[in-house]
Amino acid sequence: MRTPLLHLLLLASTSVLAQEPSALQACRGVTDAAKRLACYDALPAPAAPASAAAANFGLEVKAMQAAPGEVTSRIEGRFDGWGPKSLIRLANGQLWQIADDSDAVLNLSNPQVTIRRGALGGFRMELDGTNRTARVKRLQ
Repeated sequence: MRTPLLHLLLLASTSVLAQEPSALQACRGVTDAAKRLACYDALPAPAAPASAAAANFGLEVKAMQAAPGEVTSRIEGRFDGWGPKSLIRLANGQLWQIADDSDAVLNLSNPQVTIRRGALGGFRMELDGTNRTARVKRLQ
């Protein structure tokens, strides 16, 4: 969590240092503290970082709130179950992978699947007609 903040601070400080050296030196040479501060305040603001991550910083929560809390689809054909790291393709085209060490042996035909958002940003897969769930992550 500290790394992105540190990166952002480094980018900001680099753009401040990229200001014309003579302008910074002129402000450094002012002996009166209030006038020195006014000199630094008069310098142009550093350019904002151009990275896409910085452009969307703080909007992650809004994006999550706009996303649906669950997705319902089917697994087409016969479904025998899963094991760790198994890939599961849904009828809607999404590809999910089992992200925990769970396994299940099933004998289902075209089962309906519901994938719900978990409390800490993870996802849980549930199959209708069973009491089995697995933590999953989306690949496609």
